[in-house]
Amino acid sequence: MTETTLIQNLTVNPDSLGKPSGFAHGVLAGKTVYLGGQTALDKDMKIVPGNIVDQFKQAFSNVLATLVEAGGQPEDLVSVTIYLTDVDDYLANGREIGRLWREMAGSKYPALAGIGVSRLWQPEALIEIQGVAVIQDRA
Repeated sequence: MTETTLIQNLTVNPDSLGKPSGFAHGVLAGKTVYLGGQTALDKDMKIVPGNIVDQFKQAFSNVLATLVEAGGQPEDLVSVTIYLTDVDDYLANGREIGRLWREMAGSKYPALAGIGVSRLWQPEALIEIQGVAVIQDRA
């Protein structure tokens, strides 16, 4: 007879982010962190003003804050999906967004997808980022 270990799923809701209602910022299942879609919401749950670069910075900061709260680091990201209301605007600002990515997460990139959408949950949101990370053992 084999022994089965149950993995308890833990919600991850950093104090630095707005209090979620009806969702979790992240869920930790074993060593895997499922990072809920993050728009450019500030702590007061309002979209930060600005362009796609400003919103990318806030949304990605929210993703990384959740990952760190779960015990991970940016290099643990294995998959990231970016939803965009204006793909051309994102591409036009790609160099600056890439610079921000490297500044915030380093130069190790996960599997990545960019998807154009007609709109996001908050009408003023230009971008939403979600991801999956596997927390590595560190010596």
